[in-house]
Amino acid sequence: MCFRAAPAARKSVYTRPMIALGRPAAALALGAAFVLSSGWFAPEARAEPVDVELIIGADVSLSMSPEELRIQREGYVAALTHESVISAIRDGIHGRIAVAIFEWAGDTSQFLVVPWTVIETLEDAERVVARMSETPPRSARRTSISGAILFAGDLFAESHFTGMRRVLDISGDGPNNHGAPVVPARDALVAQGVTINGLPLMTNMGPAGRFDIDDLDDYYANCVIGGPGAFSIPVTDWKDFPEAVRRKIVLELSGPWSPTWRRYAVNDMAPIRVSMAEGYDCMIGERRWGGEVAP
Repeated sequence: MCFRAAPAARKSVYTRPMIALGRPAAALALGAAFVLSSGWFAPEARAEPVDVELIIGADVSLSMSPEELRIQREGYVAALTHESVISAIRDGIHGRIAVAIFEWAGDTSQFLVVPWTVIETLEDAERVVARMSETPPRSARRTSISGAILFAGDLFAESHFTGMRRVLDISGDGPNNHGAPVVPARDALVAQGVTINGLPLMTNMGPAGRFDIDDLDDYYANCVIGGPGAFSIPVTDWKDFPEAVRRKIVLELSGPWSPTWRRYAVNDMAPIRVSMAEGYDCMIGERRWGGEVAP
């Protein structure tokens, strides 16, 4: 269909239109005017398909020492560019993932380090870790796992990708003690189809305090992780952190069809699955902070 303006008074059998088809700019302008006036719009672009939408949330609360923050950041940098992680990505149906990375502390302390970015190749992963290296970790007060989960929920809502799975990978060195209770936040995100996996840091390198708990692995199993196939991998020594992060990401990105996944699934560093121990106190962090429970 072409659009022509009303012709001038006839002087011959053929009258030249005011807008000629040979002038593309004018024709496009007239077409745009028709689209706007008629209320017709092209459908929104479809979301990009990926195998996994992965959000990494790393604890930067003041209970983490500068050395721990450095090891944690370098561990994620090394994992994302490791050949095993790249192989796990390639083993997927689409051969690509979307990742976003943030650091968190208190209820309103979340810092987006890397916005949603596609990783398909080693070069993509190197660009992500270069972005991570642009700013050092920023410590802040308190520990709000619930705040981190809510922030991740907003990131998933803003994603323009369609993942076959959506995973939140959250690491931390203590229980929730700030903001909303962690269990309702977890349950709300899991209800949206997100799997929450955990990396409880039980290393005791940072400044120990009355808010630490000895069974952080059980706390994560009962109160933090959730969703299909959810698991956590406790870290009790920082020298094990790089391997734990790498293994965790490989298990999150692929499945039994992948030779890389199968190699990492058989490992002494066994993941802990979701637990619903009767009577477990998921408010222990809040109650300790309030002085209701002695350390």
